[in-house]
Amino acid sequence: MLQKHLICPQRLRQLPRQFSWVDQRLVRDHLLARCPAPAWGLYLLLIAAGDAQGLSYYSDASVQRRLSLSVTELTQARTQLQQQGFIAFEPPLYQVLDLAPQRLGPIFSAGSRSSDGPSRSIGEVLHQMLGGAR
Repeated sequence: MLQKHLICPQRLRQLPRQFSWVDQRLVRDHLLARCPAPAWGLYLLLIAAGDAQGLSYYSDASVQRRLSLSVTELTQARTQLQQQGFIAFEPPLYQVLDLAPQRLGPIFSAGSRSSDGPSRSIGEVLHQMLGGAR
C-alpha cells in the first residue's frame, strides 16, 4: 500500500472560514464520466460560489467570462448537468443538488421544458421511476 506524505508541506491546505466542498461520490461512484469537462467547470464554479443550500446566482454573461465559454458551450454544459440531475436552474438561480443515487436524473422546474421527447403524464413518469416497464 502506498504510504502518503505531504509533497509540499509549506503549502498544506487550510480550511477557510467560507468553505465549500466537493462530494467524493463524484469520483467514488464514477459520476464524472457522465458529463464533459466544460460541464464540470460550471459545476465547480457553482459549488465554490454556492451557499449552504447549494444556491447561487450568476448571469450567463458572468459565467461565460469566468469560464471562457461561448453561449452555446454554457448552454450545453448547463443542460448536461441538469439532465444528469446534478443541478437545477431557474434563471438566474442555480441549485447544486444532492448526489444520492436514487435522486440522480433530470430535474426540471415547472417553468422549464425538456426537449427529450413527447410529454408524459405524471402517472407514466412515476411508473417508470418506480421500476415499471414503459
